[in-house]
Amino acid sequence: MRKGKIPIERIDNMASRQVTFTKRRKGLLKKAEELSILCDVEVGVVVFSTSDKLYEFASSSMKSILERYNGTKEQTQVLNPTLEAKLWKVEAENLRKQLEELRTNHRQLTGEDVSELSVEQIEHLEDQLEISSKTLRARKEVVMHRENLELHKKLNLMQQQIAQLQRKVQEEKNDQKASGSSRNTHDLNNTYDFFAPIELQLSQAETAEQVNSPKRK
Repeated sequence: MRKGKIPIERIDNMASRQVTFTKRRKGLLKKAEELSILCDVEVGVVVFSTSDKLYEFASSSMKSILERYNGTKEQTQVLNPTLEAKLWKVEAENLRKQLEELRTNHRQLTGEDVSELSVEQIEHLEDQLEISSKTLRARKEVVMHRENLELHKKLNLMQQQIAQLQRKVQEEKNDQKASGSSRNTHDLNNTYDFFAPIELQLSQAETAEQVNSPKRK
């Protein structure tokens, strides 16, 4: 039956914790010894138990290992100006090489300095160009989709403005028609009626002449 994996957390049971400590301590020191032998390196391991008991392993001398450790730590924390200048020089050289590689790669991607490339290098450039083309096409689709949305919004806004202007023009035409119809009706009411009866009135001279003239028998 397969043994379950032990969770990495503090063991509450004191007896179990002591047994685990003994087994793992022996395994740790054994692995340290194997590492020093197989890889020819200096290894130093120090372990204190809960009862302050010391367990250690040193491939050479624990004292020499600790002295080397302390000296290396101090040297790392406080660098010698000469050593620091050398480190910066190495870093600058690495950055210069990276920059030159990037420039060469850029020229090759644009079709320059490809006469001396091998077939494998040319295929690698083709793969890079294909990846770049896919990225550019995807970006182009995103930008075009966004621009299309903006154009549709502007078109809808223009159509709404045109509809409003058309309604306004139609309302003004309707108002003008209504105003013209009312004015024509008023003019017709004020015109002369040719079919009305005519009343004639004689002058005073004509009336007297009719009174004084004898009636015919």
